[in-house]
Amino acid sequence: MSALIGSIIVFLLVVLLHEFGHFSVAKLVGIKVNEFSVGMGPKIFQKTKGETKYSLRALPIGGFVAMEGEDEESFDPRSFNNVSVFKRMAVVLAGVTMNFILAIFCFFILFYFIGFGSNIIDTVIKDSPADAAGLTKGDKIVGVNYVRTDNLNDIVEEISKNNGKELNLNILRNNESINKKIMPKFSKEENRYIIGFSSTRQRSFLGSFSLAFKQTGEVVKAIFSVFSLIRDGKFTSDMISGPIGVISIIGQETSKGFLYLVQILAIISANLGVMNLIPIPGLDGGKFFLLIIESIRGKAISEKLEMKLTMIGYGILLTLMIYVTIFNDLGRLFK
Repeated sequence: MSALIGSIIVFLLVVLLHEFGHFSVAKLVGIKVNEFSVGMGPKIFQKTKGETKYSLRALPIGGFVAMEGEDEESFDPRSFNNVSVFKRMAVVLAGVTMNFILAIFCFFILFYFIGFGSNIIDTVIKDSPADAAGLTKGDKIVGVNYVRTDNLNDIVEEISKNNGKELNLNILRNNESINKKIMPKFSKEENRYIIGFSSTRQRSFLGSFSLAFKQTGEVVKAIFSVFSLIRDGKFTSDMISGPIGVISIIGQETSKGFLYLVQILAIISANLGVMNLIPIPGLDGGKFFLLIIESIRGKAISEKLEMKLTMIGYGILLTLMIYVTIFNDLGRLFK
């Protein structure tokens, strides 16, 4: 799969499902939707069904939903600004919700079809802490520090939480419960504490679903860690990428095969979900913040002020995008 096609597929799916979230909830709560478009730019095809136009446009870079009264004054009782504030909140949050659902679904596909590490030991590394503690092939690690572990991910998580201190492992061996004390060692290669074993692989619907939720949470946590770096003064602009950098990353990953496409789709979708929640006017988070203010005040801020705030928000986003593209993306390309 070519890098360009892979990038188009990822951007199209992520943005389209985001917009479909807005569209479906708007319909559900009774808001009039004038148009749902796949793509941007000149129209190639258009069909009207009921009160909504469904269009296909020339540029495959996303899409949009045009709701009655969202960007213009309307006296239609079913226009966006004339329905309750809580219905509007639901519509605004529906886009990012779809992004998180897509991320979970993609990770589920990966875990279900590739499989994931179980809590059953397959091999023990010689002279490792696991070897010293007498762990053997077939041992089932059902608990670490009295916390239940159903798979390898749970085990790794509990070992990491313990930060190098002695671990209490609950082992199931030949249907007999055994407790083992074990001191993990730090692995420079993996940049974490390990005890030195590999596990068998398993496939399960519920296990894959649970891990998909956890993995999406890990991606979200990693994104929020950027805000911690900003707070602590450790953030530098070269830690982020602009459109060119993102397309380059997508291209590199999707060229490796379908499952890499699914993985990068999950990561990009979760990223878009989080970034859209930032309370900057022009983003869904900004709209939601203004709706919270409206619910507290009992009335919306003036359209003139909202327009000014939105333009400021777009200005901030555009400036950041241009800066990152010129100084980060292009800088990396010409190094």
